[in-house]
Amino acid sequence: MFRVTSRLLESRITFFTRSPCSLCDTAKAVVQNVKKERNFTYEEINVMEPGQEGWKTVYEFDTPVIHIDPTTSNPTSTSSPKLMHRFDETQVKKLLDEAKSA
Repeated sequence: MFRVTSRLLESRITFFTRSPCSLCDTAKAVVQNVKKERNFTYEEINVMEPGQEGWKTVYEFDTPVIHIDPTTSNPTSTSSPKLMHRFDETQVKKLLDEAKSA
């Protein structure tokens, strides 16, 4: 019998950033505040690092961006639900809820 672990059911937030980026620092604090109340995995990608050329092409001038995927088993993509630039805790929670119910 196959059992799905709670880890597979967790949502994932992928945070796209670059340095320096004051908007990114603010957005990261928003996501970390939500993490205190909600269960999700967190991945951070600096689009300017080697190996991230694909994401750099998409988000170099748009950071910060978060992708919210309903489970950790789904790969993040440009079609993932997202928030960009300035967002607050309420918006992040709403998108997390929408992702889980999709």
